[in-house]
Parts: sequence; structure tokens; C-alpha cells
Amino acid sequence: MPQTAAQHTPLVISASRATDIPAFHGDWFMARLRAGFCRRRNPFNSRQESIISFARTRVFVFWSKHPAPFVPHLAEIAATGRQFYFQHTLNDYEAEGLEPGLPSLQRRLDGFKRLADTLGPQRVVWRCDPLILGGGLGVERLLERLDRLGRELAPYTEKLVFSFVDMYRKTATALRRLDPGYRAPTADEMRELARGIAALNRGWPHRLELATCAEGLDLSALGIRKNRCIDAALIRRLCPQDELVQAELAPRRQLSLLPGLEAAPSVPRDTGQRPDCGCMPSKDIGAYDTCPHFCVYCYANRSERAVRANLQRCRRHPGERESLLP
Repeated sequence: MPQTAAQHTPLVISASRATDIPAFHGDWFMARLRAGFCRRRNPFNSRQESIISFARTRVFVFWSKHPAPFVPHLAEIAATGRQFYFQHTLNDYEAEGLEPGLPSLQRRLDGFKRLADTLGPQRVVWRCDPLILGGGLGVERLLERLDRLGRELAPYTEKLVFSFVDMYRKTATALRRLDPGYRAPTADEMRELARGIAALNRGWPHRLELATCAEGLDLSALGIRKNRCIDAALIRRLCPQDELVQAELAPRRQLSLLPGLEAAPSVPRDTGQRPDCGCMPSKDIGAYDTCPHFCVYCYANRSERAVRANLQRCRRHPGERESLLP
């Protein structure tokens, strides 16, 4: 029997690290927004279920590679008084076929620009991740592609976040099935890529803030920070008049162990994420095995067969399902 569902009332909801809700599950999300709550099963223990109430939610963070289908819903979300922003991944792996379920690169570029024109550049964060080498992709070629993307996207965003591929077992298996040469960059190649990105950024139409996602490598000497994708500073900026947000996310000062020195302000950190993740706490409402982008490097899908089976279930009565997967 299922265990008693835990109940959560998060300030921030992540939608979603596990799947592309804006691209494929917008109708379900809007039904749950109108209902005021959703359920989520623990992906590692299906007997554990959470009820996630939207009663205190002030901000939605949407993660997407193709948010265009979701744009018609944004006015309704805004009308509830909630704020939102997008973590928008846009890579150029068209020639390699690493993202086979995505629209053309040009269509995605156009969609990014339209979204930023609608919402403002601060609400659309450009993610270029993961960075992969091998299979004909070297440091120089990756940087050439990043430069082309940056010249188009820099006027439409404030930040570029990048990361290097993590070769989880299923990621490595899938990539090497396509081409045995695919691999993660070495530490020296990571630094070379970072130096190259920092140099390119100086030549783009608008200089971007640069940050890495969940990387242990210290690139601060290049002006590249460690990112907080669920970002307390940005959320406070988007909610200047919201007393709850301002109170809960006000920078906290810690006592210094050294006399005469005050420690830097700190913000809450999501301890459920990877050790090098700087995100503040949020609740994710997505489900694995529900994204048909079928990116070869994806960690969130077990197999194409599992995704297609789940999508058939997801398409049945989206307005009646309390969790993404029935």
C-alpha cells in the first residue's frame, strides 16, 4: 500500500529538472495550477508520495529546451500574481543528432528571442549544457558554435550557464552507442573551454554574466561564478513588493570565527541536490521517463520505450490527474 503522503507548501516550484513540462505537459500544469496542488511520486520509491500545495508558492522556475507551446499559458500564470522565469537550454548539436526530438536550431533561436521579448531578458536564462567532446567535437569546434549562438542570444538574456557532461552509466552507454569517441572534457579541457567562453563573451553584442552549473572547478579567476539555478537573488529581484519572499530570502549573515571579520551573507541551499549545486530549496513536480526530446545524453529517461508508454498514459485526461504520471 502507498505510504501516507507528505505535504509541502514550497515558496518555489521547479517545473522541472525531470522533464520538459513547458514543451509537453503544459495542459497538465495549468490544470494543477487551477486546482492549487499536485502530487509527486518519489522516483526511487513509488510508494512514497508527496502532496505539493501551491498556496504559498510565489515563483515557478520552468526548465525547457522548447517552451514555445507553453507561451499561451503565461498570461494566466501571471494573473495569479506568481512570478516565473525560464532556464532555457539551447545547444547546437544538430549535426551530431544528439537532441533528435527538438525543432530545428533556427526555430529554437527564434523562440528564445520571442520569449525574451515577451518577458524581458532577466527571465530567460540561456543554458548551454552539457558540453561534450569527441565524435568530431573538439574544443575549437564547440567554441565556434558557442560564438555563433552567443552573438544571436546575448541581446536577449543576461546570463549564460554552462556545464560539462557527467558520464553517468546510461549517459555513457547511449553516447558511445552513437559514437564511441564521445567523452567528458578533461580538467585541462574544461579550463580551456572556460577561457574560450570568457574571451568570446567580451566580443558579443551584450556581455553576459557567466556561470557554471554544479561544477566543482573553480573558474572565478575568469569571472565565471558557480550558478544558483533556483536563484534567491533573482527571485527577490522579481518579487520586490512580496513581503514573504523578501523576509524568507533576505541574505543571512553568519558569525565569523575570526575576530574583526564578518562572514559573507549566505542564502538557504537545497541539500537534496548535488554537492556543488548552489540552488536554494524548491519542490520539483516533474516525473522521469516523460520527455520525448530523446536527447542522447539525458539522465532522466530509462529508454525510449518507457517514455512512449508513459506519454500514452499522460495524454489521458490531463486535467484530472493529480500527478504527472497516473
